[in-house]
Amino acid sequence: SSRVQDQLRNTQQICHTYGAFAAILEGGSVVTWGVPNYGGDSSRVQNQLRNVQQISATGSAFAAILADRTVVTWGDPSAGGDSSRVQDQLRNTQQICHTYGAFAAILEGGSVVTWGVPNYGGDSSRV
Repeated sequence: SSRVQDQLRNTQQICHTYGAFAAILEGGSVVTWGVPNYGGDSSRVQNQLRNVQQISATGSAFAAILADRTVVTWGDPSAGGDSSRVQDQLRNTQQICHTYGAFAAILEGGSVVTWGVPNYGGDSSRV
């Protein structure tokens, strides 16, 4: 964390995968460090990580809920770091839960959207 130590001020929340950390700072920006493909490298989505309210993590990916209730993901694509398949559904997100390899988002109105490794809950199409 020495690379980001000077950025870790006024930390509001910290979350981890099995190889990386993500910290929400006052104001809603995010700092990440650790193994890049476990979410330690958020450079691909850094410009989207504004007004972050909450971060959840699988074993190797992160999901952030923004103030506008949309979701930004990064890390291992197969373990939830790629939400492009469901991105258009991730509106009015209230909460995100996780398993080792998948995310489940509860939306306003109570519907649920899942993504990630199917065997870890990433495919809820049969429910």
